[in-house]
Amino acid sequence: MPRPVNAEKRAELLEQVVNYLQQHGLAQMSLSPLAEAIGTTKRMLLYYFGSRENLLTQALAASRPDAHAMFDDVHDVAGLREAAQAFWKAITVGEQSRAIRVLLQLLSLAVTDPEQYGSIAADTVEVMVGPIATAYVRLGHPPEQARARATLIVSGLRGLCQDRLVTHDVARTDAAARRLIEDAVA
Repeated sequence: MPRPVNAEKRAELLEQVVNYLQQHGLAQMSLSPLAEAIGTTKRMLLYYFGSRENLLTQALAASRPDAHAMFDDVHDVAGLREAAQAFWKAITVGEQSRAIRVLLQLLSLAVTDPEQYGSIAADTVEVMVGPIATAYVRLGHPPEQARARATLIVSGLRGLCQDRLVTHDVARTDAAARRLIEDAVA
């Protein structure tokens, strides 16, 4: 009988993997250098996570913004505006500002290598769009329109974040984010 997985050790490894990916990116990620950098072995990573793909999926899930926490309590337009602004702040200067770089890499890799990254990327987008669309539905929008508006917020702010990372133009991207949020919640 196999011995049970040590959940505490697994969580510790996952946190180290997330930190590694935020510093080194996804594009050339290989288990052996990753394991060495975090002080374990490739064998142990496979023991705890099963495969490279499963490890990536779990690391990305652990590092993305919690859209449910930000949007589940939205019951009016002001709350939606505040939640969208909190999302913008989280991905640009908050705790998610390092994780967003990994997400942007994932989305780019999904375009060029859809077989390996497409499913993970699509799930990551849906995890953000779904809770925001649900908030719009609570505000009375039809589901199709709610998903379109949620997509505008998620993809628009993510694109502005990428612009900011490339150009370092904080004032322009903040102004554009405010405008996008106002238009999306109007």
